[in-house]
Amino acid sequence: MDHKDYVREAYRSILRSDFAEAIVCFESAIAASPADAEVRYRCSITYARSGMLDKALVHAQAAVKLDTSKPEYSLHLQHLQAMMHVQEAKRLIEDEDNKTRNPYHPITLLKEAITLDPLYGDAYVWLAIAHNRVNEHLQAMTALKEVISLHPDDSGLRELMRDLQKSIQSYMQ
Repeated sequence: MDHKDYVREAYRSILRSDFAEAIVCFESAIAASPADAEVRYRCSITYARSGMLDKALVHAQAAVKLDTSKPEYSLHLQHLQAMMHVQEAKRLIEDEDNKTRNPYHPITLLKEAITLDPLYGDAYVWLAIAHNRVNEHLQAMTALKEVISLHPDDSGLRELMRDLQKSIQSYMQ
């Protein structure tokens, strides 16, 4: 089969919501035509949507390396890198054993995530949480205001802001 046939099969699988099969088809297309940056990019997107960020990152990096002229490849790679930073920061924030280590490391990771993808709302939310954990309430509110400006209709974010304001008031007393 030609690599384009594998790609067509991958899209058929995606339409059936069979992402595991789509990945198999994309991987077959890559094996048939390893220098096709577009197939690598599409495969990366499918891996990312399936929650397999490590594999998505590998294919995104390959796509960028194979074709530097497509800005969407670079933007996708940056978004994946931001997602990886948020995932690591979230793990550190939620890790009870990590509290004795550097509490500012998650903040550094989250700021880097925002630099990589300034529109990635989760990074701002977790940055607010991380700042709040180290009693940097003003920075927490600033991060929440930023994500609210990105998603003004999100009632969950507004509720999170109210909760943060309450925690600041109780901290001040």
